[in-house]
Amino acid sequence: MFTELLVCLLIGGLICFLVQRSRKQVLKTEDGWWGPGAPPDGGEDVTIYPFKVSTSDKELEDLYTRIDQTRPVPSLEDSQFLYGFNSQYLQKVVSYWRHDFDWRGQVDKLNQYSHFKTNIEGVNIHYLHVKPKKVPVGSAAIPLIMVHGWPGSFYEFYGLIPLLTEPTDPHDLVFEVVCPSIPGYGFSEAPHKKGFDSVCAAHIFHKLMQRLGFQQFYAHGGDWGWLVTTNMAQLQPKTVRGLHVNFAPPSKPGLPIALSVMLGNRFPKLFGFTDMDVQRLYPCMDKLVVESIKESGYMHIQATKPDTVGRGLNDSPVGLAAYILEKFSTWTSRDFRNLEDGGLTRKFSLDDLLTNVMIYWTSGCIVSSMRFYKENFGKGLNAPHSKMTVFVPTGFACFPNELMHTPKLWVKQKYRNLVTFTPMARGGHFAAMEEPQLMAEDIQKFIKLVEKKKEQ
Repeated sequence: MFTELLVCLLIGGLICFLVQRSRKQVLKTEDGWWGPGAPPDGGEDVTIYPFKVSTSDKELEDLYTRIDQTRPVPSLEDSQFLYGFNSQYLQKVVSYWRHDFDWRGQVDKLNQYSHFKTNIEGVNIHYLHVKPKKVPVGSAAIPLIMVHGWPGSFYEFYGLIPLLTEPTDPHDLVFEVVCPSIPGYGFSEAPHKKGFDSVCAAHIFHKLMQRLGFQQFYAHGGDWGWLVTTNMAQLQPKTVRGLHVNFAPPSKPGLPIALSVMLGNRFPKLFGFTDMDVQRLYPCMDKLVVESIKESGYMHIQATKPDTVGRGLNDSPVGLAAYILEKFSTWTSRDFRNLEDGGLTRKFSLDDLLTNVMIYWTSGCIVSSMRFYKENFGKGLNAPHSKMTVFVPTGFACFPNELMHTPKLWVKQKYRNLVTFTPMARGGHFAAMEEPQLMAEDIQKFIKLVEKKKEQ
């Protein structure tokens, strides 16, 4: 009896030690220099400059010339979007782009919010900084950084920003929002050196928020934004007050996840699986393996030889549009692959979709944005951050048509302080752009709970 008690105490003590040790783990990184050549002597220039998106007759004339000289390729009969972007429908999109799309008007829309640039570690970082027009007496605006992914941009958040900075419900929190462009995306300068991964981006965004005067803040992200904001929470857990994400594929699947995959279909309640979980995960070979192979070809290219295909996309606006917009079809709903028009305008307007494409085209950032895959995957799947859990309060919005479905059990393996897990009514991968109202409501719910706990 004494021996059994001693063994139990030892095991319990070991578990407590491991838990406490993991709680104290903080991701380590160092300052970098991503500008050309060697860093200059002297301190870093911390100046913040106003920035405006602009265009010109020359830019538009070049675009129209390239569109007019495109060489259409007929799609196969009855192929819908199963082979990629349907060529017949692409011609309709291109015709709208060439004759009806008002880029100058969209530039004015982009400039409705204040844009800035500042140099951090040798590269100019572009960001939006949107302050609320009115804050209730006795309260303060809550700082929130929102980070996009690929092939999106800061523009994904344009429908979400006013819902957070100017909420109509007097009981809602009011936010002060910062939306940076990842270096190499949009109007942020691309790194000039190899090795710029998600941890480097997270480190730079911490510097950005510090430069803006925020000692603590909340963070939200999807796609690459999920990983960048997760890394921010790992780097400075006391600075990130809470983390909200809508994408969280398992980085290091362990025994609980493996067992749930093998047995979850037969014993769903044992793993807390819902009907939606079972529907999205099984049969495993089809849902987790075959589907992943179908939709990850781009990832292999971008994680190995991004510059090769990127050069062609940088030269052809029609090729660029096909490459980007195909993702806004398939990643919004897999069923859209069976439609002649890819369901493209069922969730988005062509004006919004083409505005995102134009951000890539006018900034010439497609190659550098694709390199982000190589920098992250090129270091293997065993990066330090992938093995670290997150103890910052976390909220997860589980959208039903997300690329990779992540049950609550899986999310909790990484995010140990999971405050909210919300099965969303509808929405896919580009959720902030597709369903801004639902996203705003979930962000509000999560941060209200975190703020209430802090007050107790």
